Amino acid sequence: MEGCTRGLCDFEFDRGTIARAAAENRLLTMEIEFSLRCNFRCPYCYVPAESYFDDELTPDEIRDVLVQAKDLGARRIIVLGGEPSIYPNIREMIDFIQVQGMDVEMFTNGSGISADFSRWLFDRRVRVVLKMNTFDPELQDRLSGHRGAGQIIAAAFEHLKQAGYPSQKAFMAVSTVICRQNLEELPRLWCWLRDQDIAPYFEIITPQANALANRWLEVDPAELQTLFERLAAIDKERYGRTWAVQPPLVGNRCLRHQFSCLITSKGDVMPCVGVTLPLGSIRRQLLQEIIANSSVLKNLKNYRDTIKGPCRECELADGCYGCRGAAYQLTGDYLASDPLCWRNAARFS
Repeated sequence: MEGCTRGLCDFEFDRGTIARAAAENRLLTMEIEFSLRCNFRCPYCYVPAESYFDDELTPDEIRDVLVQAKDLGARRIIVLGGEPSIYPNIREMIDFIQVQGMDVEMFTNGSGISADFSRWLFDRRVRVVLKMNTFDPELQDRLSGHRGAGQIIAAAFEHLKQAGYPSQKAFMAVSTVICRQNLEELPRLWCWLRDQDIAPYFEIITPQANALANRWLEVDPAELQTLFERLAAIDKERYGRTWAVQPPLVGNRCLRHQFSCLITSKGDVMPCVGVTLPLGSIRRQLLQEIIANSSVLKNLKNYRDTIKGPCRECELADGCYGCRGAAYQLTGDYLASDPLCWRNAARFS
């Protein structure tokens, strides 16, 4: 997000680059779960039961798919979890990715972000995205499902700052989910991050897994619109940044299916963490074959012809299709209109 000071972009790639990648069935980024093991139990997350971890990818399998991603043109690998900072082979994998000539962006809850690891990450210019939902330590604990989470995140934040984050070469962001409990403080958190040159990654919760069982987190579309508009006004007036108000990401849009995919910790290839439709397995097929032959990805790349309902008619449709994850999780149809978009609610209520 931080690379776009005017208008909107997708993961810092221009529209021409994205269009070429989509047409050629190539990648610009790839998301990957080294493991889904995590010490937090966030009420909006999708971490599975303990039995899931019996057959996760081996380091050799991970290295193999990373090379395949590089051969498909990937410039950046986005490491998700579980919690990457407690993954035993995390340093080895980061070094391997960078030897392949790709950047690394790592999402973390801060658990393994010691002073030493922060310096190690900074020396390698790893892009770090720290998960932080609130200034309130007790609320952070509740939103993390882990006692002491607020202190862990605060310590990780200080370690990263002391190591040199953020800087021109060492990007830092904070990932924040928008929920009922933190709604009022989000403008203050946004400014606090902007003032430190830390990119705010604010996003609507995808209604899946644990989030569906914890409806106390929900924010209705009209309130989401108010928040997005307030943050847009703050960005324009205080920071000189102008962007369109549209879900699911504040200050950005999500067309990731044009140029990215997710590799789960079991080797399944999916469009993203929200569209939980396995397209194939890297344990049985080459990544190139899966991407080139997927009808789901073809439909998402041709979304202007395939998207349904009010999303298709929206004035922003040329560069937005809402959240495909929300559409899939709430309707069972990944091409349905985004049920959480206030534009849909306003026009078809």
